[in-house]
Amino acid sequence: MKANWYPAYIGIGSNIEDPILQVKTSFSLLEQIPLTRLINKSSLYRSKPFGPIDQPDFTNAAAAIVTQLSALDLLKELKKIEHERGRKRSEIRWGPRSLDLDLLIYSNQIINEKNLIVPHPGISERNFVLLPLGELAPELYVPKLGRIKNLIPNISKTGILQI
Repeated sequence: MKANWYPAYIGIGSNIEDPILQVKTSFSLLEQIPLTRLINKSSLYRSKPFGPIDQPDFTNAAAAIVTQLSALDLLKELKKIEHERGRKRSEIRWGPRSLDLDLLIYSNQIINEKNLIVPHPGISERNFVLLPLGELAPELYVPKLGRIKNLIPNISKTGILQI
């Protein structure tokens, strides 16, 4: 029996411990996930931190992959990479992080589990997610939201710069 390949999009961010290197390294680490292939990667962006915490600017990007893993298994692999790259989970929401890998979209599925919500709930509000995604897949349809190219005009472009 032939296994199915599912398209998925990963949001990438870092603002401590050499953020540009962290983001660039994450692309090759995504390629090492079992049964997963990196299809494309966006440019890097510098963005202002999201949330109330005073912290350094973020470096952000997005990656397009295909995988035979389930969404939950893919999430486990992403969390493993974060941990290996020095991510320390704290109680500070939206705090500084060495590497943040978010499963933004998994195929055309809508998932609402305790540990995973897909599409990622912040997609339509965050320029540091939408602009890299728009670079990769402007025609991509986000369940319940519409096409990426139609979401981009609705977000602020302040505080973000392609680098």
